Amino acid sequence: MSSSVIDPQSRGARQRTRQLAISEAVMAEGSVRIEQLAERFDISLMTVHRDLDELEDRGLLRKSRGVATATSTALVESSDVYRSNRQLAEKELIAHAALDFIEPGQAIMLDDSTTTFHLVQHLHTKTPLTVITNTLTIMNELRGTRGIEMVGLGGEYFNWCSAFMGRTTVREIAELRADLFVMSTSAIVDDISFHQRPETVDVKRAMFESASRRLLLADSTKFTRRALHGMLPLADFDAVIVDPGTAADDVSRLRDKNINVIVARRAVGPRA
Repeated sequence: MSSSVIDPQSRGARQRTRQLAISEAVMAEGSVRIEQLAERFDISLMTVHRDLDELEDRGLLRKSRGVATATSTALVESSDVYRSNRQLAEKELIAHAALDFIEPGQAIMLDDSTTTFHLVQHLHTKTPLTVITNTLTIMNELRGTRGIEMVGLGGEYFNWCSAFMGRTTVREIAELRADLFVMSTSAIVDDISFHQRPETVDVKRAMFESASRRLLLADSTKFTRRALHGMLPLADFDAVIVDPGTAADDVSRLRDKNINVIVARRAVGPRA
């Protein structure tokens, strides 16, 4: 299995950590001169410009006239750079709970969420599997993994989430049938999953319709956030997996609506 994402010493991991730190510094101050960022992180101007270009492409900030400026909160929270380092422990607990829904021989469809990516790193324990995804980071992670046949969905590439989306992607999804679809969401409002980006909503809805069973992974912060575009009612999922930090009132309310809510256990034992 590729280790570039999970190996903290790898060049890619160091770059990702540095870019996250740069983005957080800019968000905290609103705007920072590029020369100051180079000095603060002890990197060359060429390197900081390269990092800022990538962060700008992912919607985290704007770069103009020697200054990096933060963008809106909604755009920031869409970026996989921002999301990948949030609620790590909670996402790992949720991912282990989700493994119980996967059986060898299945075809599973995965969205572009960072919560789902935590599940990806354990799929080698459930082989053989067919994995269908529109997400480049998942494709790279599973490339060459024994026992996993991968189906990569094409379309227009969106750098902010490292995923392919658009009409071509939706059309390809409609021609497939999966045993299980696993997804996450940006926010839960009125017990409906929401996302900031309409193109993401289109893809997730298409994946939802193409799967026999559907699983939603949602850490506790999703219940306190808001987003613009409604996707799917939680009642339509076969199960909703949350972390132990989710408010008891939220869990009780969902269960009162006959939604199958699974609270991931805190202690995760070793798996085969």
